[in-house]
Amino acid sequence: MGVDHSIMDQSDLFSSGRLLPVMEEFYSLQGEGYHTGKAAWFIRIGGCDVGCSWCDIKESWNAKLFSPVETDKVVEKALTCTANAVILTGGEPLLYNLDYLCEQLKAQGTGHRKSRFLDPELQIVKTFLETSGTQPLSGSWDWICLSPKRDWPPRDEFYDLANELKVIIHEDEDLIWAEEQANRMNPGAHFFLQPEWSRREEMLPKIIRYIETNPFWRLSLQAHKYIGIP
Repeated sequence: MGVDHSIMDQSDLFSSGRLLPVMEEFYSLQGEGYHTGKAAWFIRIGGCDVGCSWCDIKESWNAKLFSPVETDKVVEKALTCTANAVILTGGEPLLYNLDYLCEQLKAQGTGHRKSRFLDPELQIVKTFLETSGTQPLSGSWDWICLSPKRDWPPRDEFYDLANELKVIIHEDEDLIWAEEQANRMNPGAHFFLQPEWSRREEMLPKIIRYIETNPFWRLSLQAHKYIGIP
């Protein structure tokens, strides 16, 4: 179903989550963190409030570069994917209201892939969020990956809610930051250290030695970049 623009103006459509500045949508494998190797439909939202100097997707920062897309069309496209995982990333997706998107993915996605070759669990759409945690949470999530940044720490609520802590290591001081963040996380969380891509050759050996000393951490690599997929 489409949005009735005669009833709501564009600002209302954004605030209600009926429009989103989508940068790109694509099918690939998750390349980072706990779910590395998992097939998923990715929705990248434009706009970022942090702006890390080493960000490898700086083109996502300015949301004005991306024409608003009806959320119903985003859902429709996502549900054509054979995988049951939908990953919201950015930019920073929580700059926008994601309640409606998640509601529709869940309502329309459950059981939409009818096949005797699929496990019934795979017919239930799962929603995944990748966030720096700087904005209030919206949406309903099966998995939250918190990737905090030193220049703009996350809101307190995310330490209790996140399933995964993934800290990007650009310099030695980031390991100290990572420990500070880990000490605030909930008991069920998983912990990952990931070398910043442009400094991976320098930082990777340091991360490996650090994990050997602190084995509750695990190594995350940007596998998608190594194998050349989106």
